[in-house]
Amino acid sequence: MKNTLVKDWMVTSVITAGPHTGMLDAHKLMRDHNIRRLPIVKKNNQLVGIVTRSDIRKAEPSEATTLNVWEMNYLLSKLQLKDIMTKNVLTAHVNDSLKSVALKMQENKIGALPVIDDHNKVVGIITESDIFRALIAWFNEEEAAAAA
Repeated sequence: MKNTLVKDWMVTSVITAGPHTGMLDAHKLMRDHNIRRLPIVKKNNQLVGIVTRSDIRKAEPSEATTLNVWEMNYLLSKLQLKDIMTKNVLTAHVNDSLKSVALKMQENKIGALPVIDDHNKVVGIITESDIFRALIAWFNEEEAAAAA
């Protein structure tokens, strides 16, 4: 298979947010776009963190809380992504091989990596689904070659 680089399989239309975005706004953004990971970027699109749906769930109050609904909503409205994001983000580079990225994801038990360029700017995201698409394309090429 010729196209074995991240840049050939990554999703380039990445939804991102800033570190000062409210957690509730980020949760809505993720729900509206049906995404599970949200890269956090500075104004120049440089990666500074990532937030997952799991991070948001962990930041929400327990059902056993003694706060009333108004207190809870007030506190949640003040929570920003910089308060809950993972700061030391594992990334992929546009020119990394799919194999190295798949191994990195497997070894770290994560389902996606933000893709950065030489200036640490987010240019895409690569997920397990993207790697499966590449694998299926490779299987199809192998079958076509065997049938020829």
